Amino acid sequence: MAESFSFEIAGKVLEKLGSAAYERISLAWGIREEFEKLKLSLAAIRAVVLDAEQQQARSLELSLWLQRFKDACYDVEDLIDEFEIQELRRQVLEQGSTGRKVRHFFSGSNPLAFRFKMGYKIKKANERLNEIAAEKARFHLTEKHETNVIHRERETYSFVERSSVIGRDEAKQHLVNFLMDPTDGEDIPVLPIVGIGGIGKTTLAQLVYNEESVKSHFELRIWVCVTEDFDIKQLMIKIIKSAIGMDCKDMNKEELHKVLQDCLNGKRFFMVLDDVWNDDNKKWRELKDLLCGGAQGSRIIVTTRSRKVATITGTTLQYDLEHLSDENCLSLFLKLAFKEGEEKQHDNLVKIGEGIVQKCKGVALAVKTLGSLLRSTRVQHDWELVRDSELWKLKQEENDILAALKLSYDHLPWYLKQCFAFCSVLPKDFEFNAIFLIRLWMANGFLQSPYENEKPEDIGNRYIQELLSKSFFQQFEDNFFSFTFKMHDLVHDLALSVAQNEVNSCNHYLTGNVRHLWFDLSKQDASQLPNNLSRLQSLILSDEKGKGDSESRIAEVISRSKHLRVLDLNASSFEHLPNNIRYLKQLRYLTLANNGNIRRLPDSICNLQSLQTLDLYGCRGIVELPKDIRYLISLKRLNGNNKTDAFAREWNIVPNFSSKG
Repeated sequence: MAESFSFEIAGKVLEKLGSAAYERISLAWGIREEFEKLKLSLAAIRAVVLDAEQQQARSLELSLWLQRFKDACYDVEDLIDEFEIQELRRQVLEQGSTGRKVRHFFSGSNPLAFRFKMGYKIKKANERLNEIAAEKARFHLTEKHETNVIHRERETYSFVERSSVIGRDEAKQHLVNFLMDPTDGEDIPVLPIVGIGGIGKTTLAQLVYNEESVKSHFELRIWVCVTEDFDIKQLMIKIIKSAIGMDCKDMNKEELHKVLQDCLNGKRFFMVLDDVWNDDNKKWRELKDLLCGGAQGSRIIVTTRSRKVATITGTTLQYDLEHLSDENCLSLFLKLAFKEGEEKQHDNLVKIGEGIVQKCKGVALAVKTLGSLLRSTRVQHDWELVRDSELWKLKQEENDILAALKLSYDHLPWYLKQCFAFCSVLPKDFEFNAIFLIRLWMANGFLQSPYENEKPEDIGNRYIQELLSKSFFQQFEDNFFSFTFKMHDLVHDLALSVAQNEVNSCNHYLTGNVRHLWFDLSKQDASQLPNNLSRLQSLILSDEKGKGDSESRIAEVISRSKHLRVLDLNASSFEHLPNNIRYLKQLRYLTLANNGNIRRLPDSICNLQSLQTLDLYGCRGIVELPKDIRYLISLKRLNGNNKTDAFAREWNIVPNFSSKG
């Protein structure tokens, strides 16, 4: 199920290469022709990448080809970053003294040496992309664009086995009360049921649809599985088919409208629109207008994963479907994993089953997936493997939990997919602080906007709101300065599954391609970090127990991670930040927050012209900043104490307080 992200990364690089800023850079350095070749090669390969990503599960060769292309895209991104860094250095030189300019010219990064070095690198990048482009012919790939990606269709139906539904009595009664409510307005009342994929929205709707009191109350019951394509003509065909069994595929819209009106005319109907993704209000009003022929008392229930859809469709408060209790989850699990009464003979397996149910975090489809998986075995070791395994490592069938959740991911726009997958670098049950997450996204270049002057913070907030509305985040809490939220464990598993070669949390070192890493110093020594850190872009060293680490160890990590954009040393306890921090030319986010031992920052930190955020919150010992801090011309956010804030204001660096929450 792993994604390659090649399409998204190539798009991001192409956007950079096509920007006005890089147009100016290419002209200034006389490399416009080479940049144009890069753009053409990238665009030609990207055109077939979506087809390759859909087929890669069937071909190891194709998967490796995608990996090579993705790595090449990252290398091109690093290459064009170097031009940006050189441009920042030029701006610093204009602020500095003549002596500084002379020293800079005769250093290893003078303009002539830089032009020669970069010319060679661009040539090599073009050769590499040409080789990758030549290889694509072997796979017979076709060009596809994001708008015509074919997602897996999900068809649902109205039948449900009542005995397989546990713990939804209260929810069922709420919906039945809505259906039987005698009060009516001008519009047909619509109740949206909202929740993540697999939580049981469809099952609840099925349960209500088949309730005897509901059957007798309505003259007409209609079940329509909407899925992603909100095509009005197709919906009319489905509604008529469900209502009277008539197949109208060959009719035009006018004919369908007449049949639909005859079908609904004067009848009190109950309609379930299951799995709605459309958030276009105009399309929804068009469908609603077609249903106005029903009698007073007609009702509609909509199931959706999106709060935005619920807002558009609902005439009453949406119903947020709660997770099943642990007790109900265990009952459902035992019902599926054993034949009736058999669990009494297997106390050892029931005990393991309790641990498995904890993994499901109240999501019914996860319980069903794992219960059904274990029905065929009574071997204790098999059950322990499921209990102890990450869910995304288990073999999944088409209708299992990750497949259901993956459908939500497939519907994300490309600019959100990387942001979502990145969240898996932070451990399960992590409480995200919006400011902290936006800073990390920004440092990694994930924030894309169609509006020229939109602030990064506004873009990031918009992304978070989109992910919240689509149920990827939950437990939203609005605080005074920012807001926090969490990610459901199964959604975290999904994020890991789509980015397992990109992101590594919980110290799982799968490949040498890891680009974002969380490492817990409370549990492991930094000497246990993987040897290959050359591709790393984000390194978050957690140290909740205050064990800290030595300056020499941090210096070694820095020397092996030259492409870092994010370095999080929160709550470390070393006294000196290593001088070789100067080599992290692409570093945009650095936090030393809550380090009570550090007294000063090295002068070499002033070489980090790309640095956007410097977090010194809680570093009580730092009372002044290096005098050349003014050369950090990209620095926009400094968190510190009163003394550092005063110093920063002198250089027009506005203090900006935030933490991980």
